Amino acid sequence: MDRHQYHLLVRRLEVDATVSPGAFRAKTLLISTAAYVVLFGVLLAIALLIYFGVAYAYTGARIYNLIRLALFGLVMGPVFFVVLRMFFIRLPPPAGYPLAEAEAPALFEALDKVRKRLNGPPIHQVLIDEEFNAAIVQRPRWGLFGRHTNYLILGLPYMLGVSPKEMLATIAHEYGHICGNHGKLGAWIYRQRLTFGALHEEVQHSAEDNWVYRGMAYLLRNFMPYYNAYTFVLSRENEYEADRTATEVVGSAINAQGLIRDVLLGRWFAEEFWPKLYQQAHSRERPTFLPYNAMRSAFKASYPEWATKERLNAAWRERANLDDTHPALRDRVEATGEKSALPPCVDHTAAEALLGAGVKTLIDKFDRRWWKKEKAAWTARYQYVARSKSRLRELSRLPLAGLKLQDLHEYALLSSEFESPQKAKSLLQRLLQQHQQAPLPKAEYHYGRILLAEGDEHGLDHLAVAASADHHMRESAMTMGYDYLLIKHGPERAQAWCDKVADLEKG
Repeated sequence: MDRHQYHLLVRRLEVDATVSPGAFRAKTLLISTAAYVVLFGVLLAIALLIYFGVAYAYTGARIYNLIRLALFGLVMGPVFFVVLRMFFIRLPPPAGYPLAEAEAPALFEALDKVRKRLNGPPIHQVLIDEEFNAAIVQRPRWGLFGRHTNYLILGLPYMLGVSPKEMLATIAHEYGHICGNHGKLGAWIYRQRLTFGALHEEVQHSAEDNWVYRGMAYLLRNFMPYYNAYTFVLSRENEYEADRTATEVVGSAINAQGLIRDVLLGRWFAEEFWPKLYQQAHSRERPTFLPYNAMRSAFKASYPEWATKERLNAAWRERANLDDTHPALRDRVEATGEKSALPPCVDHTAAEALLGAGVKTLIDKFDRRWWKKEKAAWTARYQYVARSKSRLRELSRLPLAGLKLQDLHEYALLSSEFESPQKAKSLLQRLLQQHQQAPLPKAEYHYGRILLAEGDEHGLDHLAVAASADHHMRESAMTMGYDYLLIKHGPERAQAWCDKVADLEKG
């Protein structure tokens, strides 16, 4: 099933869920149960084969029947245990720094209050990670069976950016997924969606180990799109339920305020904070500031940049997509009964309130880990930029008309990376006009990017050439074109363009 077929299936199921919610839930339960039936059916089939093989071997006393039994056991016995092992695959726990209660008593006290209010199960482990996000992850203790271990994952950047009450709203939202407020069916399917997704990934990773895993990976690969489509629709409904849980805990105004901040500040964080930090590698061997120590002040100082009516209006116009079970921002906020409004600047963050004095220790720990991980790449980037700028200066001194095509290609690409779009545009245009042979994917990509930034939709044609000529550039080129069309013309036009590019690649 390709992406287009999957999207059509989800749209049809959304209509089914609206017209006949009871029947749709029954179908979703059936397909969720079918996943277990298939796995148990494979195991039972192998067990019956072994049983009848043994029975057949014992029907005669001839020696070759005993030899057959031995050979059959050598083949099918391990197969049975390989399939049986699938039911007990230990799914890896989520990554993050495990936070002890003694390190953040205020946070654990707040978690206990939320749990008691919602009458939910305990959180077994709190993890702090580097994402601007929060999540609850459940892992069965023995593969598909046994009690679940509940992990609450809180992103340190997220806690440094939101207010304490907004953090409680987020925790209540995540807690709502497992506390039963969705109803037993919804909560069970929510867990199974995550569990089967993780199991699918594990089996795919082990597909090269033996033919049994390859066979199971094939079955799951064909089953998962239908399973995901049905559970996706129900999971999106569950997101609204989780939002209602958050509203129950902190009120609709705080919940809506947090939802808006999450989108606006989260995008600024990804699109501005990290790029500006890594931009320092162009001129410095070491960053002037480490990220986590800088986040608190950066979030507050940048408030006039991300908390604008223009950004809010753009986010408000967006529609929900089928790659994320979360509804669109406007749909979520309006479902709380609130209206579009910019959130206030945060003076006292959730990290300060809930982590207390331990926040400084965590920030330093995360900064040290970040620099240890990034140091080699940072140094390599610094050296690459120094060499590239030296070469760029060398090429800029040569007569443009006398440059060989190879040098012009290098000059245009370096210019697109380190000089103004106007300068790079003229060089790329000259290069593409002179080169009439096989496509130059990187030049096509950068030229298309510059044209789209100017509002010239001819850039889509160049992105399409880059995507079809170089599979390494396919994702970034299609993402850029899709995002441009999504904002300008909506999801249908954006998806149609992606499908057209995919057809070009196949052709």
